[in-house]
Formats: sequence, structure tokens, C-alpha cells
Amino acid sequence: MTLPAWSRAAVLAALSSLSLTAAAAPELQTGDLVFQQSRSAQSLAIQQATHSPYSHMGMIVTRQGRPYVLEAAARVSYTPLDQWAAQGERGHYVVKRLRDASRLTPAVREQLAAAGAAYAGKPYDLVFAWSDDKIYCSELVWKIYQRTLGVEIGALAPLKRFDLSSPAVQAKMRERYGRDIPWDEPIISPAAMYESDLLATVADR
Repeated sequence: MTLPAWSRAAVLAALSSLSLTAAAAPELQTGDLVFQQSRSAQSLAIQQATHSPYSHMGMIVTRQGRPYVLEAAARVSYTPLDQWAAQGERGHYVVKRLRDASRLTPAVREQLAAAGAAYAGKPYDLVFAWSDDKIYCSELVWKIYQRTLGVEIGALAPLKRFDLSSPAVQAKMRERYGRDIPWDEPIISPAAMYESDLLATVADR
């Protein structure tokens, strides 16, 4: 049976739309960076200190064919992507990848996954210290990339360089540091990594 011309056009348009959608949402890969607005108790303070809605992040690791997020929360652990997304505001998240994606060969993605696995089980760092004893979310991903590829995604900045003026930020600082504030402690924020020119957005969901 031959479709009328208008029907053929409609089918072709639908197929074209599907192709464009598939091209706009490439399959997630191990090593991709994911960002969200967390609903944690410290999220507002991080957003205000960094002037960014993105207060939490992790790295995609494919396990048994499914995307997981390697994240530093209570401890460094793997969370299924759909569960991780549901923990953020409105379920929204952004996926970014190295702009020079040619560097992300299958072997390199395996190396990134192995580097991340070395941190599994480490406790979350509430004071954002630059050591490996405890670790926070953006520090985890930054160190994985720096130590695997020598790539520094986002610039570190001392604590004193952040906007510490809001009541929410000041309350968290009193809670975490008391009067002994490490003004010169280097910190890498989710915002600094999100805004890095080394990354390109591959999905916004």
C-alpha cells in the first residue's frame, strides 16, 4: 500500500525528529561529569558562596551496562544515575564531557574508573580540606582527572576568595570551623568545574 504524499512527509519528518533527538542526547560514557542542585543541608550555602545553582557533582561509571554516579556523599560510593538524579532539585542534571573527547579512549575511560574506585569508601570531607583522608564531591572528580590525565578541570581557589557574606554561608562556616577558619585552604567547587572551558555539555535533562 502506498502512503499519500502528506503521510510520507509526516513519517519522514517524524524520523528526522527522532534522529535529531538521538544526536542531541548521546549515550553517557564512563568519565562524563554530572552536575545537579543538591537538596542537602549545605546546598544553599554552596550555591551562594559560588554564585551557581550547581552544588553537587559526580562522575559517570558504567557498571554492567548501566550508568552509575561515583560521588562523594556520606562516603564515596556508586549511585544508579536515575536514583542520583531523583535526589536533586526537580530531578534535573547536566552532563559534561571533555571538549577534546578524542582523549577519552576506552582504555582511558577504564583508567578513570579505576582511579575513582581507589577512593571508594572514603568519608565525606565536611571542612573541604585538600587531603585524601576525606574527600568532597568536586575534589573527587578533579583529582581523578588530574591524576589520570594530568588535566585540571577548573581552577582551585582559597576559601577566602569565595563569597562568604550570606547568613547561610556564615552559619555553615561557624558550624564547620568555629573560629579556626582555614582562609587559605585550596578548594575546587562544582561551579568552577561546571564553568571550565575544557568541558562541553552533552546532555541537559
